[in-house]
Amino acid sequence: MKKIILLLLIFGFSFSSCEKDDICDANTITTPRLMITFYDINNSSVEKNVTNLTIFGDGMEEAVTYSGSTLINGSTVSIPLKVDADLTKFRFILNFGSTNVAALPNEDIIQFNYRTDNIFVSRACGFKTNFTLNPSTPTSAPFEHTDAATPDLKWMQYIAVKNSLIANENETHLEIYF
Repeated sequence: MKKIILLLLIFGFSFSSCEKDDICDANTITTPRLMITFYDINNSSVEKNVTNLTIFGDGMEEAVTYSGSTLINGSTVSIPLKVDADLTKFRFILNFGSTNVAALPNEDIIQFNYRTDNIFVSRACGFKTNFTLNPSTPTSAPFEHTDAATPDLKWMQYIAVKNSLIANENETHLEIYF
């Protein structure tokens, strides 16, 4: 009888440490990227494709990869913001690598100012971070737009915040007109 009880205890303890598999589902919403849509400055309702746009994060040697490429030829792009800071700076280079005199590379710099909100998703997925672009006030702005170190005129003529809460990638957060 004692042997049966001992076997049951051993059997019971061996399964008591088992846990269900914690796997983060690929469809789980994680930290969103900033969604940018480009528009024609002459017709603000028409999306405009950028040509050979490359985006570098401040201090980065490699460009941001979007849809498998560092060269962007389209009207929409998404870029990651830093989750451990309250600002991220990017260099947007239009016509990257071009030697054509009519379409020389042109660099603009945008620094995004924001606050972060860490949200627990699950034990398997951990945390995600949502961002809120700082509201425009006399002392702060959601972004700072400057020209490159070697001035070549800004190619981005107007930038508008469409949605300051960055909680998903299903909507445009920033509109750039050029």
